[in-house]
Amino acid sequence: MGSFPSNGFELHDMHGNVREWVEDCWHYGYAGAPTDGSAWVSGGDCKQRVVRGGSWLSVASNIRSATRMRAFNGYRESHTGFRIAKSLDP
Repeated sequence: MGSFPSNGFELHDMHGNVREWVEDCWHYGYAGAPTDGSAWVSGGDCKQRVVRGGSWLSVASNIRSATRMRAFNGYRESHTGFRIAKSLDP
């Protein structure tokens, strides 16, 4: 049970828990990024992945999904994690 009410997916306290390591390869900008929500795994530097959001260690201004940085594959920190997603059938 979370500290705050759950969202529509029954998830609690999502912001500020851990930074989220995503599948996207690192690119310096968004030019050429997929527009359909798929991972951006072509071009760029795929030895580094995008890390989004903030964690319990971040300053308040970095606890937002638009915050992004890069991390080498295999990067590990107690304040960085990932989210497992499941597609829902209509």
